[in-house]
Amino acid sequence: MHNGDDEADATIEATENDKTGELPAAATRVGFRRPPEATRFKKGVSGNPRGRPKGSLNVATAFMKALREKVVINERGQRKTITKLKAALKQLANKGASGDLRALTQLIALAQDAEAKQRIPGAQEPVTSEVDQEVMEGILKRFVNTTDRQEEAEAKNHGNVVDTERG
Repeated sequence: MHNGDDEADATIEATENDKTGELPAAATRVGFRRPPEATRFKKGVSGNPRGRPKGSLNVATAFMKALREKVVINERGQRKTITKLKAALKQLANKGASGDLRALTQLIALAQDAEAKQRIPGAQEPVTSEVDQEVMEGILKRFVNTTDRQEEAEAKNHGNVVDTERG
């Protein structure tokens, strides 16, 4: 019975063109998932030497980095240092206020997007952390349990059973 690997595997044999007449590396087996040793990846050498250089930024990262850079502006005779994003938004708002229709439509679109993002639940950070929320729920449960016990005690003391369904 033949093994499936035996049929797919072959051995490298010396050919007539070999000058040395020796078998390379003790007749290495070549086949499925066994490439010749000469074409295998070398240890410590990159498989993609001309790939993306380390430290290079994608477009979104470079864009955000450029918008966060500081710029000095003169506003009402005073010098201020603000980000390029704020400076661009101020210019857009000033052009829109002066009657530039293109600037006004862009400004309205930006304002609507900003308002829509603020309305999304979960977009704003919660006021309390999860631990605080658990503590508050525990206090509320204890308060409800204490209130229920007090009502039961009052009902027993007075001999009256309160019908909670009728209100």
